[in-house]
Amino acid sequence: MENRPDSAPVPAPDETVPFGYRDVAPEDKAGLVRGVFDSVATRYDVMNDLMSGGIHRLWKRSMLDLLRPRAGWTLVDLAGGTGDISFGFLERVKGEGQAIVCDLTPAMVAVGRDRAIDRGILRGVEWIAGDAQSIPLRDGTADAVTMAFGLRNVTDIGAVLREARRILRPGGRFLVLEFSHVVLPGLDKLYDLYSFNILPRIGQAVAGDAESYRYLVESIRRFPPQDELKQRFADQGFVRPAYQNLSGGIAALHWGWRV
Repeated sequence: MENRPDSAPVPAPDETVPFGYRDVAPEDKAGLVRGVFDSVATRYDVMNDLMSGGIHRLWKRSMLDLLRPRAGWTLVDLAGGTGDISFGFLERVKGEGQAIVCDLTPAMVAVGRDRAIDRGILRGVEWIAGDAQSIPLRDGTADAVTMAFGLRNVTDIGAVLREARRILRPGGRFLVLEFSHVVLPGLDKLYDLYSFNILPRIGQAVAGDAESYRYLVESIRRFPPQDELKQRFADQGFVRPAYQNLSGGIAALHWGWRV
């Protein structure tokens, strides 16, 4: 492994980036995001259950189905949180592979390590506290790179795409699972009602933290639509970029190949 400088372009002094519905200085966003996930780390699974109605587990299964991992692969899971994707990967390759979890928030890494120990997963997974915009891994490390529910929280999406492509071996694929934009008529209004009026109240009742949940909802609404993100994959050199809507577009799977 090696530490690398951030590959993102240096922002102009007056440039801002979205943090929910707020606009903040680029240099401030990572710390704000880390604060959100420090707050929800121990209840991260509860958070995803609340935000998706528990369906996030099926979406993650769909991601692994699409990936079709093989024995001997090295997987790098960005924003790997509590380890769901990496644990599923290791199960599918029957332990004959290596998963590297890279997450910005040390509190999330700690929760993931504890979960691995509780499950008896003592080999085959490595945990790194690191930024997906400047991944502390060598070129060509991974056979596959995944990122579930993390891309909307970064400062520079393009930097993450470039870094994911850099650490992939030729023939590897980057898969992103993310909350997205509803495409079914009528569902969008129901989803907005739930997201903005009900979810923060549940977050307050369950986790004592309505604001973090409100940010997470707002971050979804400011995330690029499906076709725009597909184009960003192409702009950063991925070939055959594509996406698949899940649950009417509440979430979407995006992918592209490194050649």
